[in-house]
Amino acid sequence: MRYPSFLLLALAIIMGWLTACDNIGQDERLIYVKPVSADRNVLIEDFTGQRCVNCPNATDEIERLKAEYGADAVIAVGIHSGPFAKSVRGVPYSLFTEDGDEYFNYWKVESQPKGVVDRSGTSDYTSWGTIVRNELSKKAPLSLEVQCNYDAAVRQVDIDVTSMGTDGHTTGHLQVWLLEDGITAFQYMPDGSINREYVHNHVFRCAVNGTWGTTYSVEEGVMREDHFQYLLDEEWVPEHMSAVVFVYNDQGVCQVTQCPVVRSEE
Repeated sequence: MRYPSFLLLALAIIMGWLTACDNIGQDERLIYVKPVSADRNVLIEDFTGQRCVNCPNATDEIERLKAEYGADAVIAVGIHSGPFAKSVRGVPYSLFTEDGDEYFNYWKVESQPKGVVDRSGTSDYTSWGTIVRNELSKKAPLSLEVQCNYDAAVRQVDIDVTSMGTDGHTTGHLQVWLLEDGITAFQYMPDGSINREYVHNHVFRCAVNGTWGTTYSVEEGVMREDHFQYLLDEEWVPEHMSAVVFVYNDQGVCQVTQCPVVRSEE
């Protein structure tokens, strides 16, 4: 049987390809491409209280840092805790949380305002600028993305976390918090007055997955997905809330990101 010349030519080309492939070593066929390094965001845990006269100064510094580096790069959490988050008789104010007080005691906060930047130890707000700049100059060992879906009928938020290792093997804990902005409540001010119309932002409301989070591990180049659900308190305003998600270990915060509970198009 005679075959068309174009078919013979095609067969010759295919055989050439197969022969050429035989000359490629097994270790040369797959070339590993390292994931692109992730830019690091910074977490500021601001230990604050409504009776703390200097705490508004720390809040002003947070806003300055956000304006300088971007709201996505500097993520702050106002943790109302310690004696200034309670009345002189020790009765907690409405922004106080037990989890927040546990963090306060863990970090041995001796005075307020004090904060923890990327879990590198307590520091005064006057030093946050230098620490934040240094932390932002580093690369993160993983990328972190968060998506929230809110069901108004049952006041439930679903939080989907997608992460991927970008440098080595990262272990530690994955933490999910809920914050609320735009809360009007009294605040002692630096001049000694009481502002009863003070607007508190990035207020820590709860730890979704426990006070110290979930055990976490991810390899370089490997994607990981985590899912969480939480029913919002009736007093919280979903449109003013966000989820803050971060991975931390003994070396500090590896990466942090934030997502609104209710997306603007909802």
